[in-house]
Amino acid sequence: MRVMKKYLASFFGGALVVGAVLMPKAQAGQIGPSPSVMVPESAAQMRMSFAPLVKDTAPAVVNVYTSRTVRQQVDPFFSFFGRGMERERSQRSLGSGVIVRSNGVVVTNAHVVKGADELKVVLNDRREFEAKIVAEDTDSDLAVLQIDTNGERLPYLTIDTSNSLEVGDIVLAIGNPFGVGQTVTSGIVSAVGRTQVSDLASFIQTDAAVNPGNSGGALVDMNGELVGVNTAIFSRSGGSNGIGFAIPGELVQRAVESSLSDGKIVRPWIGARTEGVNSVMAEALGLDRPRGAIVEEIFPNGPGDKAGLERRDVILSVDGTDIFDDSGLRFKLATFTPGHKAKIKIWRDGVIKNVSVRADAPMEYPPRNELVVEGTNPFQGLEVVNMSPALAEEMGFDPFATGVVISAVSRGTLSSRYRFRPGDIILDVMGEEITDTSQLQDVVLENDGLRSWTLSLDRGGRVTKSRIRF
Repeated sequence: MRVMKKYLASFFGGALVVGAVLMPKAQAGQIGPSPSVMVPESAAQMRMSFAPLVKDTAPAVVNVYTSRTVRQQVDPFFSFFGRGMERERSQRSLGSGVIVRSNGVVVTNAHVVKGADELKVVLNDRREFEAKIVAEDTDSDLAVLQIDTNGERLPYLTIDTSNSLEVGDIVLAIGNPFGVGQTVTSGIVSAVGRTQVSDLASFIQTDAAVNPGNSGGALVDMNGELVGVNTAIFSRSGGSNGIGFAIPGELVQRAVESSLSDGKIVRPWIGARTEGVNSVMAEALGLDRPRGAIVEEIFPNGPGDKAGLERRDVILSVDGTDIFDDSGLRFKLATFTPGHKAKIKIWRDGVIKNVSVRADAPMEYPPRNELVVEGTNPFQGLEVVNMSPALAEEMGFDPFATGVVISAVSRGTLSSRYRFRPGDIILDVMGEEITDTSQLQDVVLENDGLRSWTLSLDRGGRVTKSRIRF
C-alpha cells in the first residue's frame, strides 16, 4: 500500500468539509516537500479539504496582463494601391504566471507575452508591478519575466524536477480563466509524456479544468510543488473538455536557470537529425516494436559525430529515459545543462550499444560575419549573416540549414524596393552558389551596375528562382 502524502484530499464534488489537514504555517517562500501518497480509505478521508494546500500555493500564482500595438489599414481599397491610411489600436490580453524565485522571477507561456509592448504582473493580493522579459522561447512555449520587488521577498513555488509524477496522481490547476479572477480546479494526471501536442515538449495531460486565461498558470501536486506550467487545451468550443496540457517541471526549471545565467533559453543538441521509428521502420531494423528515434543525418564535427553516432542508429534511451519518438528526444535534451554528458543507448545493426554524447549548445560555426551589402545593385542595404546551428536555433530554422540569410532589409535602400524578407536564404546570384557573406559581397561588386540580375532564394523551405530588372 502506498503511504499518505502530506496533503491528502479528494476532488469529489459536493463533499462537505468536515476536517482539514493540519500543517505548520508556511512562511513566504519555499513549500516543504513530503514523500508519501495514498488513496482515500474512508468517507472521512474523502471529505478532507484542499484549502490548506491552496492557501500555501495560490499566493505564488499571478495574473499577467499584456498590451501591444496593432496597425490596421483603414481602407483596404486604397491599401491595395499602397496609399492606405494606417490606424493603430491597443490590443490587450490576459494570462497567468508563477513566481519561482522570491526576488520576483516569474515563469509563464511565451504565447502569453508574444509581441507585448507593455507587461504588467498582478499579485494574488492585487498589487501591480511592471515586468520585463528576461528570455522567451516559442518552441518550448516558455517565457521568464522579472519584476522589481524593491527587496521584498515574495512567496514562490519550488519546481519539482524529480520526474516522479504518475498517472492517477491528484493535481490542482491555479490560474485566471476568462479573466474572472484566480481560480483553483482539481483533477488527476491523465497521462505523462504526451509528445503529439508540439515538436518539443513532453506534456503532462490532466483532466483538471484548464480554460483560456489559465495559460502560464500553475499545476501543483499534493506536496505544493510546481509540477507543470499549464499551456494548452484540446477543445472544439474553446472551453475545458477535460483535456489540458502542462509543460513538465524539469523543462521549466532548465528554462529558468538558462534565462538567469545566459539571458536566453539555451536548448542543447547532439548534432543529429532524427525521426521517430514507425512500425515499418521497426520491422526493417529488426526492432521488436516501434520505438526510439532513428538518426538520419549527422552534423560534421558536432557532438554526435565526435561521439561516434552513425546514420541509421536508433536512439532508444537517454540517461535511462526511454525515447519513443523525435519529440521525446528533443524534450529530454532540452532539460540538460550545456556540456552534460548524456548516456545514450542505441540500436545498431541488431545490437544494443551504449555511447556517451556531450549535449551542448548549438555551434556558432561558421562565424556570422554580419555585413551590409554595398554598391549599386538590388542587394544594396541588405543585412546578411552566415547561417549556423546557433543562428538557426535563434531564428527557428532547421539547424542543418547552411548559406547566407537575410537578417534585415534597411529602409530607404535599393533592396527595399524589391520583395526581400528577413529569413530569406540566398542560394545563388548570377549563377554562382553563395556560401558566405563576404563571397556574396564579392559577387555583387563584380556585377555592380548591371541592369539584369538572376538569383535563387529559399523562403520557408520553398526555393524560387527570380530575375530582377534593376
